[in-house]
Amino acid sequence: MPRYFIEVSYKGTNYSGFQIQHNANSIQTEVEKALKIFFKETFALTGASRTDAGVHALQNFFHFDSESISLENDFLYSLNSILPHDIVIKNISAVKQDAHCRFDAVEREYKYFIYQNKNPFLNDRAYYYPYTIDIEKLQEAAKLILDYKDFTSFSKRNTQVQNFLCCIYKSEWIKEEGSIVYTVVANRFLRGMVRGLVGTMLKVGTRKTTVNEFKIIIESGDCAMADFSVPSHGLFLTGVKYKSDIFI
Repeated sequence: MPRYFIEVSYKGTNYSGFQIQHNANSIQTEVEKALKIFFKETFALTGASRTDAGVHALQNFFHFDSESISLENDFLYSLNSILPHDIVIKNISAVKQDAHCRFDAVEREYKYFIYQNKNPFLNDRAYYYPYTIDIEKLQEAAKLILDYKDFTSFSKRNTQVQNFLCCIYKSEWIKEEGSIVYTVVANRFLRGMVRGLVGTMLKVGTRKTTVNEFKIIIESGDCAMADFSVPSHGLFLTGVKYKSDIFI
């Protein structure tokens, strides 16, 4: 049966996460609903990267199987008309039958946005943190992350993963259009990992924790030592990359 990837973008404020949930609305619920209304059949979507309640995405993916749709039809406008204003389907692509939007992803990029001067236009898309931050200390901590692969300390409990190993390709803080932005790229991420990294690094940036203590937290394998308290609305999944040969 033909398989397709759906590329989506969304503002996560009004949703309880990416994946379908009982008794709570999600991005998957809304996309499945729109597909059912337009194509008049039920779709069971598989997601590429789970995002928590309130987290946004510039790019994320689902995949589904269907023998009844044709990509020759211009249906993106109609589907997006059905979807709520804060979710958009950007593309639907045919892929190989064994392609998997989660397991075939080779790279994911997240960004976390912080702003330090009151700004009503950033209120739901960045973390207001009006405290003195030592950017050099943040960078030192971010660079240290590149030396490690075991991120047990930055995974929330009650997760079903088989291991806590991640290959980090990029980890850096930059100033960008009035915000302080943390960018991290890896082959995979653990539950709550980016928020745990950001929250703990902010303690380094405000000199509540030393860089050496941050290193001890990484090596401890104890998530109780990390700080997961930064809000979800500052976090964006900005990209998911695949090898080009899975697309038809």
